[in-house]
Amino acid sequence: MLYVSLPWYDLKETQSATDAFWEHLAGRLRSHGLRDVPDRLQRDVGYQDQWTSGRLLFSQACGYDVLMPFRSHLRMIATPVYEAPGCQGPWYSSVVVVREDSSVEHIEQLRGARCVINSPTSHSGMNALRALVAPMHRDGRFFASVRVSYAHEASLEMIASGKADVGAIDGVTYALLARHRPRALSATRVMCCSGRIPAPPFVTGSGVTDDDLQRMQDALFETLESPAMRTARDELMLASAKIVPPDRYQAIVDWEWEALNLGYAEIQSSCGGEAGRQDGARNPFVRAESPES
Repeated sequence: MLYVSLPWYDLKETQSATDAFWEHLAGRLRSHGLRDVPDRLQRDVGYQDQWTSGRLLFSQACGYDVLMPFRSHLRMIATPVYEAPGCQGPWYSSVVVVREDSSVEHIEQLRGARCVINSPTSHSGMNALRALVAPMHRDGRFFASVRVSYAHEASLEMIASGKADVGAIDGVTYALLARHRPRALSATRVMCCSGRIPAPPFVTGSGVTDDDLQRMQDALFETLESPAMRTARDELMLASAKIVPPDRYQAIVDWEWEALNLGYAEIQSSCGGEAGRQDGARNPFVRAESPES
């Protein structure tokens, strides 16, 4: 059995659109000669277990995962182009969020604040924020504390409830929550944005041949260009996809190494992926148990 998943941005409210996207793409993949294409996305198997199984056909991953902890397991297919605030072509950014009543207006004013990250292997929730504060560290520290929430929506909850003062949230996740779960953003506000890098890519297993990779790219572009997919694309804020050279993702690594070279070690990555793997099938962006807005 081959594995297929689209764990990024898979809110309950958008699952029907995600399923429609996969159903159309699966048909296109079959028409291009790919075999054993699953009919449905597999949400009951942890996405990292799928990535490392040797049987991954199609998924989506953080660029940080592709370049570092899972580089031997994943191969990029294409980069999605999102129509969300902060996105420009295949580039996206994170928003730095504080409590609504916070007087903080600049990054340096966050010194001594309580930070929350969604995952030690997340670019949008960890690496992007680390890059902003690293130049201002003192003796390797900037924040009073750093906690891990394991989901962007959980980070927002911690900020809103006063358990944390600041966190970085994936810009596409933030836009989808604003549309479908505005209460998830209540009592918080966006203070600033991070720099842009290419968006989380669609990926396949590292053992996929060049010929099959080309077939996947052709099927993906045909799916996204199909008029029948307009409603699903709008629901997912997904405009199209581009082939982005892997070296354009190098900024992720550069931001990490710059922080380390500056001597900032307070927000540590987990390049082995163990911190994320203990969550099994949990969505790293949205709390599955969150009530509908």
